[in-house]
Amino acid sequence: MIRRNPSGHLPVVHDSAFVDPTAILCGKVIVEENVFIGPYAVIRADEVDENGEMEAIIIGANSNIQDGVVIHCKAGGGVTIGRGSSIAHRSIVHGPCTVGDNVFIGFNSVLFNCVVGAGSVVRHNSVVEGCEVPPGFYIPSTANIHSNEELAGIERVTPDASGFSESVAHANNELVKGYKRIRNEF
Repeated sequence: MIRRNPSGHLPVVHDSAFVDPTAILCGKVIVEENVFIGPYAVIRADEVDENGEMEAIIIGANSNIQDGVVIHCKAGGGVTIGRGSSIAHRSIVHGPCTVGDNVFIGFNSVLFNCVVGAGSVVRHNSVVEGCEVPPGFYIPSTANIHSNEELAGIERVTPDASGFSESVAHANNELVKGYKRIRNEF
């Protein structure tokens, strides 16, 4: 469902993107080319700052927002999901937040008020809040990172983790093509 927010903003979705009919996109949302937005995802840009303004939620080209993901912004803050990134099932990305290009965010993870650098991997059930994860970092499953100091013990992304992330992004790009082909059959 594509709908306006109370400020009158309407999502802008590139023609090549696929948005599942059960997903909800509300407000100042920009979806770039070849993006896959899965069932029951909610992407909602509707809160304003003290001046009545808000930044957009931007989903970069060739990214995928999987089933049950919630993306929202606090007090007019924005969210940017980079190109070729994967936000896995039931994750929450709450702005202000920036996710770089070619990032993998694992199942049930929570991002809030943070930056995740390009090529990083945040594995399943992790929380990243109030810090800046440098490019190419690997946050293991169930980690709770709440400051830049806590990143000191974090390792770099391995080729295996990077390959997995790329395979997820590729599989979801193929889903865009397949679902676009059969969209009138729903």
